[in-house]
Amino acid sequence: MQPLKALRTGQVSCFVPNPVDMLAQALGEDLGLVCLFASPEADFEALTSAANAGFAGADVLACTTAGELGAQGYEDSQIVAVGFPRAYFEVTSFAIEDLDRIDEQALIDRLIHQRLDLTRRAPDMVSEFAFTLVDGLSLREEHLTAVLASGLGPIPLFGGSAGDGTEFGETLLSFNGNVMQNAAMVAIVRSHCPVQVFSLDHLVPTDIRMVVTSASPDTRIVHEINAEPAAFEYARLLGKDPNQLDPFTFAAHPVVVKLGDTHHVRAIQRVSDTGELVFFSAINEGMVLTLARHQDMVAHLDQALDELAEDGAPDQILGFDCLLRRMDAGQVQKTRDISDILQRHNVVGFSTYGEQIGGLHVNQTLTGVAIYPPRAPLD
Repeated sequence: MQPLKALRTGQVSCFVPNPVDMLAQALGEDLGLVCLFASPEADFEALTSAANAGFAGADVLACTTAGELGAQGYEDSQIVAVGFPRAYFEVTSFAIEDLDRIDEQALIDRLIHQRLDLTRRAPDMVSEFAFTLVDGLSLREEHLTAVLASGLGPIPLFGGSAGDGTEFGETLLSFNGNVMQNAAMVAIVRSHCPVQVFSLDHLVPTDIRMVVTSASPDTRIVHEINAEPAAFEYARLLGKDPNQLDPFTFAAHPVVVKLGDTHHVRAIQRVSDTGELVFFSAINEGMVLTLARHQDMVAHLDQALDELAEDGAPDQILGFDCLLRRMDAGQVQKTRDISDILQRHNVVGFSTYGEQIGGLHVNQTLTGVAIYPPRAPLD
């Protein structure tokens, strides 16, 4: 007899009428939490209003995407749904609005209170993790993630930044039907299922370094690198024409910063009209950036997900995958290969404008949680 899968998943085209009816049928009943990852082509307000009614009794967290991770791997124009049944998961979740005015101590206190309450409610569930969905245009992910990590203590944290395809115009979130911007949502989860939170990338630092000599950290804009106009100097180091820099160039030639013993990507979003570089994540004057090269993306992903299955395959992987990885796969004509691997390893989720892991906001990673079969069937 095949064991029951803990997570329930479903997806529909964002153009079908009444998508929530189809998703509710796929996910079933008695859910504590439902997550919806919706193409920006969807009618987000109508979707989330219907979902709040259609999944009564469950918290419903939703966000727009830069692409979906679904039944066929990389997908577009879809609504992907993930349900957490009460039989295997106990969840507490809440929204955080006005990210530029966070009361740090109040948020930390709330997280501690929610952790303790969740432990009291589910003392026999020994696995735990937390995740966040955050406005990918808020420019507040670093601050938010640092505060969350302080309040969550030993609970592993990961997350993803909501997207808007490749438009970078409007990213939306919804908590129980309340549509928000400049906001985030947090879910803290305890489970009967073993879990493993992870973050992976296929980048290796080179010996080519550069120094940020002028920047506006609040807006993630770099004006100068090595005391030269930022886009010009970056292009010079690549041996490219600065007028031909585009998102595919940034995906193919990322820069990383060393934090402790580990390198993390500081991904470039675009070139401004005045030749500055606009980044996806925190950037500061004096920061030393290193150009990185790519390992084989297909082989690296296959090996990394195989390692998560060494002691038994996960039932499901909830994954938040950077838009730049999707773009990189397309540029080297590996989209189908990557999709096949994601499909084989049961990865669902969405493409992001950034990822969170622990207390860090990062880019160009696949970050998420592997959820393994429940330790024992529950009545």
